[in-house]
Amino acid sequence: MPKLWEALVTMLILVGALALGIVKYETDPHVPMFIGVMGAALMALYLGYKWEAIEKSMMDGIYKALQSVCILVIVGILIGVWINAGVVPTMIFYGLKVLKPAIFFIASVLICSITSLATGTSWGTMGTMGVALMGIGFGLGMSPGMTAGAVLSGAYFGDKMSPLSDTTNLAPAMAGTDVMTHVKAMILPTGITYVITLIGFGILGAMQYHGGDADMSRVTEFSGALEAVFNINPALLLPPVIVIVAVAMKMPAIPGITLGIISGAIMGMIFQPECNMGTVFDFGMNGYYFSDEVLAMFEETLSPETSYTMTRLLESGGILGMMSSVAMTIIAMMFGGIMEDTHQLEVIVNSLKKIAKGPAALVGLTEVTCVLSNATMPEQYISIVVPGRMYAEEYHKMGVHPAVILFKHILPNIKDIILTRGAMAISGAMMTEAGLSFLGLGEFGEKSWGSVLHYAFFRNSIMKKQYWWYVPPIVCICVCVLGFMLIGYYGKIKKGGE
Repeated sequence: MPKLWEALVTMLILVGALALGIVKYETDPHVPMFIGVMGAALMALYLGYKWEAIEKSMMDGIYKALQSVCILVIVGILIGVWINAGVVPTMIFYGLKVLKPAIFFIASVLICSITSLATGTSWGTMGTMGVALMGIGFGLGMSPGMTAGAVLSGAYFGDKMSPLSDTTNLAPAMAGTDVMTHVKAMILPTGITYVITLIGFGILGAMQYHGGDADMSRVTEFSGALEAVFNINPALLLPPVIVIVAVAMKMPAIPGITLGIISGAIMGMIFQPECNMGTVFDFGMNGYYFSDEVLAMFEETLSPETSYTMTRLLESGGILGMMSSVAMTIIAMMFGGIMEDTHQLEVIVNSLKKIAKGPAALVGLTEVTCVLSNATMPEQYISIVVPGRMYAEEYHKMGVHPAVILFKHILPNIKDIILTRGAMAISGAMMTEAGLSFLGLGEFGEKSWGSVLHYAFFRNSIMKKQYWWYVPPIVCICVCVLGFMLIGYYGKIKKGGE
């Protein structure tokens, strides 16, 4: 077991490398993060671990994030296909329609929320729609600080609630759950905060807006540019609806997102003349990009600000566009794997968890650790990975993991209800199948008691007194259905305590 100072040295190497790379030289965090991985590996060698064990710990760490990596790749395809199909432009177009001066702040929150939900990126939203909204707000005489707050609120809400976001996928991977469980768990607390935010910005907007006709030319110009490049149609909102319905029906993330890709590609080939299987393959791999003709049209007809916003907002997506996030996830998980398997995380957790005596204290400690991680290691990936791996096991021990709650607290209290409903459902299904098969509506060639009765009836076995045709299936159906109904009746008696 390593000493506390040894684990802290590893963390200081990581913090120092990230601070030097990101703060001083403004580089991407990948190489500084890899320096942290090397620091963790060297400390593991110092502690007596063999290289084979260290390498295995890195692979184990990467394996834990493979689902997120797969989702990120598929999300890249989704974004490229949806932009090509006009799905994302349609969402943005109708979002802009709600932009009215009197409710500018609320509209800014909603527009950034829609954009961030559609693209899965808060940075992209703030750097594109945020820039446009800041300019519009300035023209309307709105406070720049309040406008920036509205943009940030909407962008981060959409990013955190979007299954397309890389961090939204990374966080549940670190905690040991899936992205859909994570999103559903955030609905209530985030929704309450979101409503309060909208109310607050509504009040501030009413105080800031002084009436009069506002210059909405930039919004009109942007909407016109979207219509010039894409066929905007309400039907193109169907793919996001399909994904939402798939999530609501508890479909796993990968098939749900894949369904969104397929539906988006089909709708695109229906409504966009330039959309075909070739562009689906191209943009799914490389991300969406405008043709030279379209860019030339932008230069001739649009203002520089609108042209910049169009290209920055819509030239994105693709598998290659996600490779930076994928690489960062892999490197971060290499670090987390070494820290976990060499017990360096355990030492730090054991020192911190002394102040966490219950789930509430553990949640508070996790939040403080995430804030400090983000402040000292200015990179959100690290702020997710490190605390996530540090405290995941403690949450499991305290029984606050979703699976523990389900099997320990929920199922024991509803098992009798499940027994009753399940038994009645099975008996009903058997009667339905037998009835449909008897009428000749069952699956062709499939043998069942209902199909036996079908052939017996239509070959006049009753009139011919060929009882061996119809008596056995009738008896079997009655016995089985009665048996399951008795099981259900037993469940009701047990539930009622009689």
